[in-house]
Amino acid sequence: MLSLISTLGGLLISGLPSVLGFFQDKSDKAHELDLAKMQTERELQMMEKGFAAQAKVEEIRTDQVMMQTDADMTKAAYEHDAKVLAKAAPWASTFVATVRPMVTYLFVAELFVINVGIGIYVFTHPGVIGSVDDLLKISDEIFSDDEMAMLGGIIGYWFGSRGWSKK
Repeated sequence: MLSLISTLGGLLISGLPSVLGFFQDKSDKAHELDLAKMQTERELQMMEKGFAAQAKVEEIRTDQVMMQTDADMTKAAYEHDAKVLAKAAPWASTFVATVRPMVTYLFVAELFVINVGIGIYVFTHPGVIGSVDDLLKISDEIFSDDEMAMLGGIIGYWFGSRGWSKK
């Protein structure tokens, strides 16, 4: 009987943090809701008094801080990678440097091979194309929007970001 009571007591006590966490979470959400209401009321009061421009300036300043934070995080990541690679074996540094270009080469090669294969199949089977409209439909399938978006993203990454990184 004592073991049954102690087991039941242990179960109840082990669930106590969850119950307390539930009440803490409920309290936190109520506090956040109150803060959001107060902020909304403050913004409405400022707009009534003609301070809408000030709110826009604060929004722009917040965006600038976010962009600076993002740039700082990117810089810190590059510095961390440089420190780690400085201690790594030469083959590891070479491997890390070739991962992104190899993925790009593989994607572009796959895109080229698949599209050339589909094109050869279409042109070696004359019954597939009956009109210019059929040719346009097939070319839309061969060069789909998703495929071109991926290719555009890759080209933009490799060639578009170079101008920004040199500044």
